[in-house]
Amino acid sequence: MKAETVKKDFPIVCVGGSAGGLDAYIRLLRDLPADMGVAIVIVNHLRIVATQLHEILPRYTEMPVELITEGLSIQPDHVFIIPSQRDLHVLDGEFRLKPISKPRGWPDVITVFLRSLAHHWDGRLIAVIVSGYDGDGSAALCGIRDVGGITIAQTPDTAWQPEMPASAIASGCVDFILSPENIAREIVRIAQEKA
Repeated sequence: MKAETVKKDFPIVCVGGSAGGLDAYIRLLRDLPADMGVAIVIVNHLRIVATQLHEILPRYTEMPVELITEGLSIQPDHVFIIPSQRDLHVLDGEFRLKPISKPRGWPDVITVFLRSLAHHWDGRLIAVIVSGYDGDGSAALCGIRDVGGITIAQTPDTAWQPEMPASAIASGCVDFILSPENIAREIVRIAQEKA
């Protein structure tokens, strides 16, 4: 019983992005301590190209960086990366992968994952939308706030591609609009608040 409680009582930060997201992920991770008790899940929406984030991002954080596999246990103080061409869900403290539900047009993998978190995660939720095209993630932000989560968008003028954070802001359900460095500070503040 205790293991189940431990699995689900820590915060998850979903960082959703696309074009220009790498710059934001690096700037964010560089300013996050490795021991704050939070799981970071990077949901980069790629259509065809395989992700290389799990090879690039370990240079910028002391947290272990893992490419998500089916049934992988969610742990604090780790960075998890969505694989390409998959929808990501969470159930019973583990990641679940499904075939991508929107194979044509812009993916909605960020929206899919945020909705799964809102329904199946008991710990605190922080949804972060950074640089990218389209509006993936925006449709789920109000649902994150409805379950007591916190929503953050990258300041559009600090994003390589401002369309995705601008769409998030336009949803009317964003609590903070911050640069990647200030997003990191806010995550640290929230993590300390829960202690």
